[in-house]
Amino acid sequence: MRFSYKFSQLLGTVYRKGNIIFSQNGDSVLAPVGNKISIYDLKNNKSETLPIESRFNYTAIALSPNGVILIAINEDGEADVISLLNKIIIHKFRFNRPILAVKFSPNGKFFALTKENDLLVYHSPGTKREYNPFVLERTFHGFFDETTCLDWSSDSRFLIVGSKDMSARVFSIQRILHFKKFLLGGHTDAVVGCFFERDSMDAYTVAKNGSVSIWEFSHDIDSLKKDGELPEKKASETEGAEQMEEEDLEEGDDPTDSKSKSKEDEKEEKENYFYKRLARHFVSDTFKGEKGVSMFNITLTSAAYMPSTKLLVTGYSHGAFLLHEMPEVNLIHSLKISNQHISSIAINPTGDWIALGCADMGQLLVWEWQSETYVMKQQGHFDTMSAVAYSPDGSYLATGGRDSKVKVWDTNTGFSFVTFTEHTSTITGVAFTQTGRALLSSSLDGTVRAFDMARYRNFRTFTSPKPAQFSCLSIDVSGDLVAAGAQDTFDVYLWSLQTGKLLEVLSGHEGPVSSLCFSPSPSSSLLVSVSWDKTLRIWDAVSSAASLTRETVNLTSDGLAVCFRPDGKQVAVATLDGHISIFDPLQATQLLTIEGRNDLGSGKSDTDSVTAKKNLQGKAFNTLCYTADGECLLAAGQSKNICIYQVMEKILVKKYEITQNRSLDGMDDIINRKKMTEFGNMALVEEREDRHNGPVALRLPGVRSGDMASRSFKPEVRVSQLQFSPNGRAFAATTTEGLLVYSLDTNLVFEPFDLSEDITPKTIRNALKSKDYSRSFVMALKLNEAKLTREVYETIPPDSIAIVVQTLPSSYVERVLGFIVNQMDTTPHIEFHLKWMVAIFYEHGTILQQRTPSTVSVLRSIQKTVGRKFEDLSKICQHNRYTLQYLLALGGTAQKRTVGSIMSIEDGDEEDSDEDEGMDEEMET
Repeated sequence: MRFSYKFSQLLGTVYRKGNIIFSQNGDSVLAPVGNKISIYDLKNNKSETLPIESRFNYTAIALSPNGVILIAINEDGEADVISLLNKIIIHKFRFNRPILAVKFSPNGKFFALTKENDLLVYHSPGTKREYNPFVLERTFHGFFDETTCLDWSSDSRFLIVGSKDMSARVFSIQRILHFKKFLLGGHTDAVVGCFFERDSMDAYTVAKNGSVSIWEFSHDIDSLKKDGELPEKKASETEGAEQMEEEDLEEGDDPTDSKSKSKEDEKEEKENYFYKRLARHFVSDTFKGEKGVSMFNITLTSAAYMPSTKLLVTGYSHGAFLLHEMPEVNLIHSLKISNQHISSIAINPTGDWIALGCADMGQLLVWEWQSETYVMKQQGHFDTMSAVAYSPDGSYLATGGRDSKVKVWDTNTGFSFVTFTEHTSTITGVAFTQTGRALLSSSLDGTVRAFDMARYRNFRTFTSPKPAQFSCLSIDVSGDLVAAGAQDTFDVYLWSLQTGKLLEVLSGHEGPVSSLCFSPSPSSSLLVSVSWDKTLRIWDAVSSAASLTRETVNLTSDGLAVCFRPDGKQVAVATLDGHISIFDPLQATQLLTIEGRNDLGSGKSDTDSVTAKKNLQGKAFNTLCYTADGECLLAAGQSKNICIYQVMEKILVKKYEITQNRSLDGMDDIINRKKMTEFGNMALVEEREDRHNGPVALRLPGVRSGDMASRSFKPEVRVSQLQFSPNGRAFAATTTEGLLVYSLDTNLVFEPFDLSEDITPKTIRNALKSKDYSRSFVMALKLNEAKLTREVYETIPPDSIAIVVQTLPSSYVERVLGFIVNQMDTTPHIEFHLKWMVAIFYEHGTILQQRTPSTVSVLRSIQKTVGRKFEDLSKICQHNRYTLQYLLALGGTAQKRTVGSIMSIEDGDEEDSDEDEGMDEEMET
């Protein structure tokens, strides 16, 4: 089997921390998700994760005005210059300090960033190749505390910067005559946001205590000249000066003396630049009197301003945001979207959409304030995910987490479209029925719930006679039997999905049941389960003596995970000693053993007192999954690695490292020497965090999973569950980083099939020109080059499809079907593809009825793709149908109006003619 799987998508987490930005056209939102960046296309309703990652979590991002260059800076101060055209990192630069804000100038020539108590201005990376894209232009000092925010003027000559020292300062990039930096003081708390007005030097500053200050500059921005040119005053001041001169001349003074005096006075006045605070508004007072809201605990956490529409948006620590019109500070809109603080706000260029991010809850919302509707509303699991399952056609992914929520994600769009919140404790397992119409989940709250995927409701709830915490879940092929294992009563419970009744309680295990699985074979009713009692038990689920164990197999150590091969002829078991054992379920005999503890790998946590090698002795695989063809086995556990084994040869085929994120614990094999001092490891010292409201938080000793609500924590990297897609083209892993999806990348692989010396692109094209379609198509399949195969495929006329399919060898049928599925996703020739499929099914249907694992995966891919195309076309046809009905109705109404107007004109003409005749008669008399 080919293992050219590449990371393709990050699901389960939509936003982690950092600032959110809109694209230049306003149709997409860019958000940092851990050490990756996701792009959410709001127009096409799709999401994409860039195939890049950083060594730490991203905290600040900025997009160039042309939308080509993205600068992303992580929490360690390392900046990545990313090309959005090629989606690669083209340069790295280390600032060695945290960066809180970064922003490009409107003309795209510079970008500025805040570093500690300073402001740094760099030249923007150009389109040409440069030795060092980061060229420092200016450095501004003068702050007494950390700088937090910045903004550029519309002409890219001035900068306003806010700081935690309760002040804001205005700087000039160029040397302006008589212009020096200005200090905007008078704030009583740290400055959260500062903004320039459009085509003006007037500014707004927003403080943490909810105050908005309005600052007016003494001169117009166009009057500030360089190269020794004297600036001009505002229009009102110049008019007043001219009137004074005219009055002085009327009194009979010498004009030459008045002119010289006026020039001296004008020069002195023009040198006097100053800022004046016009007003200060406490916008947070809007929440006074609200039930359950204390003004002492509310702080302003984020702000954004759009100069073109004069809209100011402010977010608060209790999850509400306010929309004001400036400079009158009129309240337009207010809404509460969460119970946690709003950490980032962005406004699209037109000012219609507002993007809001809540880091603690993992929420990302796009709100259209005029119509008061959500453009996008997504929330990931705010705690670790623990379970994942593919739908039978591979189009959906269901995830469960420690936050007691079950979410269903669309693998095509990357968005979550339904969330089930009926559970009250950690989700331990999720599974789809074979038809995909129902989704089941088990939880530590003692229930197994079944959800209807058509109406999105909980229609069955299964419980045990005695309270039990369910640790695993499985469904048989028929979709009627539901089994769940308990970790406190050591029993396996069997229910009927149709009736909801408890059919049997399978007893025999003497320890917590860690995993169980039904046989995927339609002709088998076997159920296998493993437990901490070092046994593998094989049950017959439909036997009259189901309470008796069919076979009991002793294991070398505690059983942690079990799974069937897709054909049901093998069972893989992972044990605590790091081994993977393969059994024959029918004969209850062991076939082979894979020793994989050394392949799993292990890192050293910051607070560990033992080495990584010693720590590895306590690690083991806790999740297993076979590939779609059953040749290889995927295994993972409390480590950053996913191992893929060739089962029969017992060799490690490939190892995937899920992340490079050093913000997670257990990534490095050794402790960083910078943390080691003469007093010991600095990681053992309690860290204090700056809270958005309330007292300072302390990290409790021994906390690993952490309390996301109030305490700081560093999660440990691990893989909780693996699941292979039914179509064999992707696999998913629930990790500390989120739900990682690895898909098959066929564009970068050259894998010829049954190739000979006389098969070249030239001979293939020559055969195609001579209209030998069958020969040219088979030769293209043998060469297995995607572009050439597509060229031959699309050149074949529709009338010749049946002849080509008749001469197609049976060994190429699956490859052709897989190729057609890929083409349906990328080309619009739907009818052409369907003709090919119908001809293949008609000619080679007997081969496809054998239902080998590879054939089943291809047929499921076809079902998924054709179903999606049908849904898209049906929506378009339905929309066009209503549009045509509207146009016809509108045309009929317009026709009636036209006829009515013509009739009225004719009636008017007749009346006018009658009046004219009457006038003539009167004149005659």
